[in-house]
Amino acid sequence: MARKADRPAYRCTECGWTTAKWLGRCPECHAWGTIEEQGSTPAVRTAPAARVAVPAVPIGQVDGRRVTARGTGVPELDRVLGGGLVPGAVVLLAGEPGVGKSTLLLDVAAKAASPEHRTLYVTGEESAGQVRLRADRIGALHDELYLAAETDLGSVLGHLDAVKPALLVLDSVQTVASAEVDGAPGGMAQVREVAGALIRASKERGMSTVLVGHVTKDGAIAGPRLLEHLVDVVLHFEGDRHARLRLVRGVKNRYGATDEVGCFELHDAGITSLADPSGLFLTRRDEPVPGTCLTVTLEGRRPLVAEVQSLTVDSQIPSPRRTTSGLETSRVSMMLAVLEQRGQISALGKNDIYTATVGGVRLTEPAADLAVALALASAASDTPLPKNLVAIGEVGLAGEVRRVTGVQRRLAEASRLGFTHALVPADSGEIPPGMRVLEVADIGEALRVLPGRPRAEVERLAEMRR
Repeated sequence: MARKADRPAYRCTECGWTTAKWLGRCPECHAWGTIEEQGSTPAVRTAPAARVAVPAVPIGQVDGRRVTARGTGVPELDRVLGGGLVPGAVVLLAGEPGVGKSTLLLDVAAKAASPEHRTLYVTGEESAGQVRLRADRIGALHDELYLAAETDLGSVLGHLDAVKPALLVLDSVQTVASAEVDGAPGGMAQVREVAGALIRASKERGMSTVLVGHVTKDGAIAGPRLLEHLVDVVLHFEGDRHARLRLVRGVKNRYGATDEVGCFELHDAGITSLADPSGLFLTRRDEPVPGTCLTVTLEGRRPLVAEVQSLTVDSQIPSPRRTTSGLETSRVSMMLAVLEQRGQISALGKNDIYTATVGGVRLTEPAADLAVALALASAASDTPLPKNLVAIGEVGLAGEVRRVTGVQRRLAEASRLGFTHALVPADSGEIPPGMRVLEVADIGEALRVLPGRPRAEVERLAEMRR
């Protein structure tokens, strides 16, 4: 009878996951036909107690100066990181292909370089000449910025010994492989080994490291989920490749908050920080236009004024079109149903309806419901909303306008940009000075701001409170 330690063991050749029995599909990486027998299962042993190299000390005696963040020279990135890069921290930046990850990090590497803090930029996807051309175009040249084109982990570690950088940028972690591990670059086992080796090197040297990560077609970070657990900070770089706006959103941050968002503008000369991005999402006009309404959305803790546009035309086909851009189709469909049933607007059912945002911003939070509903109603009646009006609130299926978070911050941002009137849910709290605010309980009250509705504009302004 075989002993327990002599049982056959099986290992996934793709990700390295082990099991005591054969399976057709690996539960870790979901690859088919990669489970192979690897001999017997090793006996389970408990590590003996070892001599402690550094004794435990009271937490109050730990030197916190070693984890003081150092600015990268890019204010919007520092905002998301919580002040800058901490020595020894490992940051994972992921995003869609072509969104501008390499451009941003090359700019960061150049601005963070100094005689006291060298920077090493390792590229595994491009040649050194290609990176130099981009550096010339965006002005990312510095004497203390070192460049290497490597795809071998051992060579990357050798460059660390030679350059001794304070900041390492690796573009990308899926293109580097270790000769000691089986599998192609980008595989589960290779990504785990490369990330683990660089994390150990960062902690030992006190070196900040930024790893570029690929994403899957679903938008998730490619590779094992363990990678996100090992690193200190996880950032997502978002943006439509046809628009100028780019957002860096914090998903995980051991050194700061995760509700911050950095705004950038991508152009021919590189990428620049946007301290006041609301102007990208607005269309300035002398006179209001039917089918447009302004709202204030929260990206993290940052309020952004955005514009919702809607257009309705007579349909030439039996099934009218419903097209959206920058908005969730389901939310727009809900607003159409609420307007028809609760707002008594019947002209929407047989029309082609197009709804979009300005500047490539995506409005996903329910606080934009009221602005979407008013834009649709304005387009259906071909009457513009009052000038300098913003609408904030979630609309329910019963037609009620619900409270949302951060109304004071939203109104303060609208007031700073010169807007003087607002529609908000009831009991929204303190109102900024200089703004006239109408609190509405349902969609019927909100629709009265349209000219020609039962209540005149003069009466509406009389009921507004400061």
